[in-house]
Amino acid sequence: MVTGSEAAARPQTPGSLDALDHALVRVLSRDPRASFADVAARVGVHERTVARRLERLIATGRVRFTATLPPEYLSEGLAVELAVRCAPGTLHATAVALAARADTRSVEISTGAPEVFAEFLLPDHDALLTAIDGSVGRIPGVVDIHSSVVLRLLLTANDWAPYDDEPTSVRRRLAEGSDLPPPLVVDDLDRRLVDLLKRDARMPMAALAGELCVGESTARRRLARLMRSHILHLRLHIEPAALGFSFEARFRLSVEHRALDKAVRRLAREPAIRHLVLTTGRANVLGYSSHRSIQDVHAFTRLVFSEIEGLGGAETSVLLRTYKRVGIVVGGTP
Repeated sequence: MVTGSEAAARPQTPGSLDALDHALVRVLSRDPRASFADVAARVGVHERTVARRLERLIATGRVRFTATLPPEYLSEGLAVELAVRCAPGTLHATAVALAARADTRSVEISTGAPEVFAEFLLPDHDALLTAIDGSVGRIPGVVDIHSSVVLRLLLTANDWAPYDDEPTSVRRRLAEGSDLPPPLVVDDLDRRLVDLLKRDARMPMAALAGELCVGESTARRRLARLMRSHILHLRLHIEPAALGFSFEARFRLSVEHRALDKAVRRLAREPAIRHLVLTTGRANVLGYSSHRSIQDVHAFTRLVFSEIEGLGGAETSVLLRTYKRVGIVVGGTP
C-alpha cells in the first residue's frame, strides 16, 4: 500500500517514477486489465487518482499496453535476426529507417562493430531474400548483412518480471526442462479479439463483445482462454531504464548441441534475462538481459557463462540505443 505522503510525491527528475507510479506499474504488470477500482484497492488510493495517474503515464509515453500473438508460437512465418553493418556516420540513419518498417519488431545499436541489430517478422524465405538483397541492402551506408533465423522462441519480455520473486510459468517450465503445452488453435474470432486488444488492451468487456458482435459471456470466455495460454502476450510495457535497469546486455553464445538443452535450463533460471532464442548459425543462442549497473553486467556474464557446459564462445555487448521494441518505435526516435 502507498502512504499518503508517497502518493502525493512528485518525480524528482523529468520522466522518473514516484512511489505511486511504481505501485500502479507493479499491479498492472501482473494484471493489465485490472479495473481502476481493483487497482485502487490494492495500492490504497482513490480510483480517480489511479485513473489520472495512469492517464498521465500513458500520455507521456512512459507506459503502454500491448497485445500480441507471437508468430513463433503459432508457426507462422519467419522471425529473423539481422546484423546490418554500416559505414561510419550512417548508424543512426540506418536504425531509423529500419525502425520505420512495418516488418521489424525490434531495432537497436550496441557496443562492438558498427552494426544495427534488427528483428524481422517475415512471411517466408523469399521475403527474407528480398529484404536482404533489396530494400535493406539498398539503404545508404549499409555495407554488409548477416542473417540468423530464429529456430525456437524461449523467453520474451512477457517473462521478465522485475517486481516478482516467482518466475512466470513459461520461465519455470523452461528451467525445469518441461515442454510448453501445445499452442491453442486460434480462429478468426480470436484474432479479431486480439486486434481489438492491440487497439485498447483495457477495452471493457461489453465493448469488446459489441465490436465482435458476440455475447459478453462469449467474449469473456474467449479472452480467458487466450490469457490462460502462453500464446497471448497481453502486458504493460515500460522501458527497463524507467525501473532502474539502465544497462541492457546483448549476448550471443556458441553452445555445442549436446549441451544445448542444459544450457537453456541454466539461462532460464536467470531473472535478468528478458529475451532468449535459439537461432541458426555458429552462435546459436541469442539473449538480452537487463541490469542496474555495469558491475551487474559483469557479474552476470562471469557467473552465468562460466557455468554453461559446452560453451565454445561468448560475445557480449551493451545496448547504446533502442529504436524499436516489441513492434513499437521508442519515444524520441525521429
